[in-house]
This record gives sequence, structure tokens and C-alpha cells, in this order.
Amino acid sequence: MSVIGTSDGPQRQAARVAGAAFLLAIAIVVISNYGISFRLSIPGDAGETARNIMAHETLFRLNTACNIAYVVTIVVLLTALYVVLEPVNRYLALVATTCRLVVALMWSITTLNMLGALRLLGNAAYLPVFRADQLQTLARLHLSAGYDAYYVGLPFWAAASTVCGYLLWESRYVPRALAAFGVLSSSWCLACAFLFIVFPHFDTVINAYWFDSPMVLFEMALGLWLLFKGLSPSRMAQPDLAGGRAASAIR
Repeated sequence: MSVIGTSDGPQRQAARVAGAAFLLAIAIVVISNYGISFRLSIPGDAGETARNIMAHETLFRLNTACNIAYVVTIVVLLTALYVVLEPVNRYLALVATTCRLVVALMWSITTLNMLGALRLLGNAAYLPVFRADQLQTLARLHLSAGYDAYYVGLPFWAAASTVCGYLLWESRYVPRALAAFGVLSSSWCLACAFLFIVFPHFDTVINAYWFDSPMVLFEMALGLWLLFKGLSPSRMAQPDLAGGRAASAIR
């Protein structure tokens, strides 16, 4: 049996950082989406959305800053999680890290699309060749592309979370019930994300909020556990440690 070993100092510190990053990332998304984006964006009305953005340009720019902060938080998170999970299985930890990096890239693209929409609604000298309603429609298309980027990144996020839950199950660094919930909720999200890409009306069968909500609950619970409880020593290492002590006694 391979030895995972007890969690050492760097792993424990990385776990605390990962826990804080999980919670901070969720807080940023809640503030960005529910506090700003959903207030400014009017479904089916490009003109009203454009007027809201220009009337609250600073708030809209704050939304883009939140997205950048989220990307930075994800980079910190994936780095900390790699330190925690690499001793369990280096290759799977690298897969999870790469998938979260793709998620960060998708959020960066969303931010660029938001800035592009703002530019279309500005007063640059080359914009008058378009009518106002055309510019508003183009701006709305840029914002909608941001939603597309999210759903392209969602399978990668779900895959990363699934691998993370599996490695936590194997290592027993956290309660196995929590790790099992992570695997199940993330696998559910992964399946829903692919079905939604293939069948764009899948969200009429299952509300899109149910795609990722269970996984978000898992990552929130995991963040709280890692931040306040930290890592538990791996039980898988105990038999090997006992064998090592016996061997030392024989020598």
C-alpha cells in the first residue's frame, strides 16, 4: 500500500489558504452577480441594459474589478490545493489544477467582454458609424458572450471539484462524508454542464441554478472546514507507520 503520509506544515498552511480562498471566491461571485450584474442587466431589453450601464458606469466597472479579483483568488486557490493534494496523487492534482486554470481563463474572457461592451457604449470617434440601437445590441451580445464563457468553463470547474473530492476521499484529510458529497455534487454539475451545451433548452427541464448550487455548497463547506479545522492526518498512513516502528525495533 502506498503511503500518503500525515499532512505536514506546508500542507496545513496551504489548506488554510485554500479554505479562505474558497470562501472569498464565493463571496466575490455573490457580490458581483447579485449585488451588481443582475441589477444592471435587463433580460430581453438591450436598450434598457445599456442605459443602466451608462447611468451606473462606476458600478459596472466595479463589477469588472470583482471579476479580476475572482481570477486572482482562483489562481491562489488552485496553487494551495495543489500543495495539499499533490502528495495524494500528483497527476490527478495536476489535472484539477489545470481545470481550475481554464476556469480562471474563462472569467478573464468574461471581463474582456464586459469592457468591450462598455467601449461600444462610449463616445469614441469611430462609433457614430453605427446607430445607437445597433451599438446597444452589440454591447448586449458582448455581455451574453460572458455567460457563454461561464458555461464553457463550468465543466472544467466541475471536473476540478470532482477530482478534488476524490483525492480528499482517498487521503481522508477531511471527513469522508464531505468528500463523498463533493464527488456526487460535482459529478452532477459536470453532467448537467455537458447536457446544457449539447441541448441548449436543458435548463427548461432542470433549472440552471441546480446545475452548480450543490457543488457550491460543497466548496463552501470545504472552505469552512479547511479554514477552521484544517487537515486531519491521513489514516492510510497509520498501518505503514506501525510497520516502520516494528522494523526499527527489529533492527
